[in-house]
Amino acid sequence: MTPTPPTIPTPIEAVRDLFEIPDGITYLNCASMAPQLRSVTEAGLRAVRTKASPWNLSGPEWFAGSEELRALAARVMGTDSDAVALVPAASYGIATAAANLPLSPGQTIVILHQQFPSNVYAWYELAKKNGGRVVVAQREPGVDWTEALMRAIDDNTAIVAVPQCHWTDGSKVDLERVGQRARDVGAGLVIDASQSLGASPLNLERVQPDFLTAVGYKWLLGPYGLGYLYVAPKWRESGVPLEQSWIARAGSDDFSRLVDHTDAYRPGARRFDMGESPQFVLAPMAIAALQQVLAWSVERIQQTLSLLTAKVAQLAAGIDYAVLPPEQRSAHMIGIRHARGIPAGLPQLLHDANVFVSVRGDSIRIAPYLYNDAGDIERLFAVLRKASGLQ
Repeated sequence: MTPTPPTIPTPIEAVRDLFEIPDGITYLNCASMAPQLRSVTEAGLRAVRTKASPWNLSGPEWFAGSEELRALAARVMGTDSDAVALVPAASYGIATAAANLPLSPGQTIVILHQQFPSNVYAWYELAKKNGGRVVVAQREPGVDWTEALMRAIDDNTAIVAVPQCHWTDGSKVDLERVGQRARDVGAGLVIDASQSLGASPLNLERVQPDFLTAVGYKWLLGPYGLGYLYVAPKWRESGVPLEQSWIARAGSDDFSRLVDHTDAYRPGARRFDMGESPQFVLAPMAIAALQQVLAWSVERIQQTLSLLTAKVAQLAAGIDYAVLPPEQRSAHMIGIRHARGIPAGLPQLLHDANVFVSVRGDSIRIAPYLYNDAGDIERLFAVLRKASGLQ
């Protein structure tokens, strides 16, 4: 019997009018910070006005918003609400993982070369504290990140801390292979999905991370200062949170009983929630953002963005910029590199043309979103051709 080919999601039509982007702006930098949806702005304004009258805030409303947000984040991740904690930053999620995963003297923590700092500094501190060592996997010629990690992980590895894709250029990590390798040697797996969650599908059941964290203000379209932490079942009953917030304790929804202190936590990953997790202003904004992401679906978002990054790859080849082969790069963002490096006048030319991308290391990182179209890619390459003296 001939297998049924996979269904390719239908691309999403350009939705620039849903975002607060003025005419004349070519914004290809969602990997830095997403522009704000109009619905998110409106939710924030309503929330600010509501916060002005705290006497109208009922006890149940202290928890309702955070629980709705938790449920939405869980849907994006493909898990259940009990698996998700609300955190202020990816570094908070990474610090939570570092506070719980064991590391014995002489054992190693494996990370990627030039990995984003939020998923680096905590591991060097843990290694220094426990007498361990950080091993940096290198992407050498002919070796992708996945193979580099497979070589770096061995029986001495205690923790593997990686992203789903590299933040500088979108180069992929096969988390299913890496996760299996980590389990084979008994290592914990920590993922910083800040540059992929919401734009690249992820199967938690197959990857099986111990902890996965992501900021909310990039591909999840939410406000700055509110992110998410997935916690594997084994840590939800025994894990130690970074702070001892009253709101994370069992029975905290009954304000009249807060004088009755308890050792018990609220169920699931809620023990890892940051203090002041209700976030009366930020939570409604994040809810509006995740509702829109889910309405589009991560699969359709990825498919749509893949058309734009493919056009980037095509045009880059025409002006001697190098890109990774398709099997090594993510669909939603792409890095291009020139053998002679970044043209000296490029930043000013981009600024003058109101074209926004990021330079990360030796890579020009191009991170489009659904507000972009092929014309935006053409405008970027008009600037790149000018910077290279080709027009």
